[in-house]
Amino acid sequence: MFELAFDFLEEINDFLWGYIGAFLILSIGLFFTVKSRIMQLREFPKIFGYFIKCFEIKKEKGPKSTLPTPIKAFFASLGGCVGIGNLVAVAIAVQVGGPGALVWVWIVAFLGMILKYSEIYLGIKYRKQNPDGTYSGGPMFFLSKAFPKLPWVPYLMASLLCIYGVEIFMFATIKESLVINWSLPPLWVSLGLLALILFSVRGGVQRIGNISGIMISVFIVVYLGMTGWVLWQNLDVIPEMFFLIFSTAFTGHAAVGGFAGSTLLIAMSKGISSACYSGDVGIGYASIIHSEAKTDSPEKQASLSIAGIFLDTFVVCTCTILLLLSTGVWTMPIEGSLLVQTALGKYFPYMNIFMPIFLFALGFSTIIAYMFAGLKSARFIFPTYGEKAYYVFATASFMIFSFFDARYALTVMYISGGLLMTINLPAILKLWRSVVFDIR
Repeated sequence: MFELAFDFLEEINDFLWGYIGAFLILSIGLFFTVKSRIMQLREFPKIFGYFIKCFEIKKEKGPKSTLPTPIKAFFASLGGCVGIGNLVAVAIAVQVGGPGALVWVWIVAFLGMILKYSEIYLGIKYRKQNPDGTYSGGPMFFLSKAFPKLPWVPYLMASLLCIYGVEIFMFATIKESLVINWSLPPLWVSLGLLALILFSVRGGVQRIGNISGIMISVFIVVYLGMTGWVLWQNLDVIPEMFFLIFSTAFTGHAAVGGFAGSTLLIAMSKGISSACYSGDVGIGYASIIHSEAKTDSPEKQASLSIAGIFLDTFVVCTCTILLLLSTGVWTMPIEGSLLVQTALGKYFPYMNIFMPIFLFALGFSTIIAYMFAGLKSARFIFPTYGEKAYYVFATASFMIFSFFDARYALTVMYISGGLLMTINLPAILKLWRSVVFDIR
C-alpha cells in the first residue's frame, strides 16, 4: 500500500517537473535572459569582483550590528544550495534519468541564474523593517505586489515554504549514513542531530552564515581535489563520457547494467528537478535569507546568487556527475546515497569513515538554512506563535521521516518545491519591469 502511494507521488513529481516545471523554467528563464541582455554572462566579471570585495566588508558595531553582512547572508544562502543535493540528488538524477540529465542540469542552472537574481532582487526591494531593526523579505512580500487582488496567495506560499523548510531528505540521508557506516543507534543519531539543528537555527543568519562558511569552504576544497584526482586517473574515458552525455540528453538512454533505461521526459524531469533543488531555482527560500542582509543595493546582493549557482551547479554538481560516469558506478544497482561513496572508494581508502562527515557538513548547513526560512514563513502567517508552532512541526517531521527511505523524503521535497515554483515564477514574471539588470 505504501509503495503504491509512493509510486503515485513519483508520477505526480515527474509530471510536475517534466511538463509544468520544464515549461516555466525554460520559457521564463529564457525571457529574463533575453530581457537582461544575458546578464549572467555580461556582468559576471563585476559579480566576481564584488564577491571578492564582500570579504573586506566588516560587521558594524552598534544598533545595526544585528544585521548580517552581504557575505554572511551569501554563505547562509549557499548553505542551502551546496548540500547533499550536490552528491545524492544529482546522483539519483543520473541513476534514474541517465547521463543526459547533466545537460538539463546545465541548462536550468544557466537560466536559473537570472531567475534567482530577480527573485532575490524583488525580495530585498519589497522587504520590510522590523521594530528591532532587522528585515523581513522574500516571496511573501513581493507576491502581494504581483497579485494585489489575491491576498491569500502570499499565505499559501508561506505555508508551502514551511513544509519545504523542514529538510527531511537531508536529515534522513545524514542519519542513514551515520547509522550504516558508523553503526550508531538510529534514535540517538536523530535526537543528536535535532539538538544541533535547533541550537544553530536560533542564532539566526549570523550563526548560520558562520557555520556554513566554514563547512562549505572546507568541503569544496577537499571534494574538488578528490574528484579532480579521479578524473585525472580516467582521462582516457572523458571524450566517450561527454559524447554519452550530449547524445542521450534529448533521446534518453537504453538499459545497461543496473540502469533500467530512461526516456527524454525522465532525463528532463530528473535533470530539471535536481538542478532546481540543488540550486534553489525559482523556489523562493534564498530571497528570504538575502533579505536579511545589511545592504542598500538590491542588485549587488542579488548578484551574489549568480556566483552561488556557478559554484553550486556548474562546479560541484558537474564534478559529481562526471565522477559517477567516469568510474562507471552510475549503472550499479545500489542506493543513490551510496553512489559517490562507492566511486570515491575505488581510489581513496576509509570512505565509509569520511563520507558521513561529508554528508553531515553539507546536509547540516542546508537543514539550518532551510529551517530558518521556514521559521520566517511561519512568523509571516502567525506573527505571535508561528515560530513556536513551527519548532513542534519541524521536530515531529524530522523524527518521523528519519525512519523512512531517503527516496520518499526526496520526492516530498521535490513536489513541494515544484508547487512553490508554480507560484513564484509567474509572480517574478509579472514584476520583471521592477528588476534592475545592471550592477552599478
